[in-house]
Amino acid sequence: MRRVYLDHNATTPVREEVLAAMLPYFSERFGNASSVHSFGREARRALEEARETIARAIGAEPSEVLFTGSGTEADNTAIKGVALAQREKGRHIITSKVEHKAVLETCKFLEKQGFRVTYLPVDRTGMVSPESVEEAIEEDTILVSVMHANNEVGTVNPIARIGAICRERGILFHTDAVQSFCKLPIQVREMNIDLASFSAHKIYGPKGVGALFVRRGVRFLPLLHGGEHERNRRAGTENVPGIVGFAKAVELALAEREEECQRLTRLRDRLWEGIRRRIERVHLNGHPTERLPGTLNVSFEGVEGESILLSLDLKGVAASSGSACTSGSLSPSHVLAAMGIPPELAQSAVRFSLGRSNTEEDIDYTVEILPEIVARLRQMSALEV
Repeated sequence: MRRVYLDHNATTPVREEVLAAMLPYFSERFGNASSVHSFGREARRALEEARETIARAIGAEPSEVLFTGSGTEADNTAIKGVALAQREKGRHIITSKVEHKAVLETCKFLEKQGFRVTYLPVDRTGMVSPESVEEAIEEDTILVSVMHANNEVGTVNPIARIGAICRERGILFHTDAVQSFCKLPIQVREMNIDLASFSAHKIYGPKGVGALFVRRGVRFLPLLHGGEHERNRRAGTENVPGIVGFAKAVELALAEREEECQRLTRLRDRLWEGIRRRIERVHLNGHPTERLPGTLNVSFEGVEGESILLSLDLKGVAASSGSACTSGSLSPSHVLAAMGIPPELAQSAVRFSLGRSNTEEDIDYTVEILPEIVARLRQMSALEV
């Protein structure tokens, strides 16, 4: 049976080149990067070279990049760290209703600690307007956190404009760039970003490694306490093999980004045109043009998305109903709900996220099997009624 993986927004396979770069640091180059002997210095050199690679990718200084255990940890560190360090200045935070749970749950935690959070609405495409950010700013606002690209529908936010508003008002701006990193250009200074979160496993690197950009001069309190690792910003022995793999994945992705972006956009549009042509009553969720190259979120009227996913899986096609972090929930997607998508359409949504391994044959196979699946499920649904 053909196997087609269309869930790259959830995670990606580690590239062979990335694995090859990592392997020596599990064995002969196993030193602790904090040790002063030659084994430690060798690990430290690899760590700092990786830091330089990440920094170059976003137009930052190496000292402004700290490594974390995930994108979620990077989000938590940015938001909690800034809030706790700035609480004497103010206790108001602004974010959006469509953020990843790593941001939303962190904000909810801070609300219990006496902070106030404004959750901005989005339009029907899932986009946050800069004007809504400006209107929400108050005298005691200390932080704005708006994601670069949405993980469920792919909509890309105008974060450079949002960042400019924050800069003019003297407010720190954080963006969760986990889904956009190495897929879209990110230059932190040109885009007025003070803090940004990244993750390796979304770009064919290893799981369990993330990074946080913190602009020089931004004060924040670390989440983890212990040793003096990461310049006293994140205690704990660094995952040198994972960090080396992260840097290699970034290096490869940047070299291929323009060509891969065009290729994925063509495949994404081929998939959407095939679905729209062969299946009635389908709806595109997300911005029609300002969207990640490989992300397509579609609602199929009259069918539960989970049923489509199970049927696709039986045919060898892997997709998802939204964020992998919330796949166990029976509630409709909070992203689609915030976009004003009716509950019945939100429940019928399927996210296809394309990547390096996908071909035109994969897309055509998916388009070939999907109409029969939807027709059969709609018939079953009608019989149950």
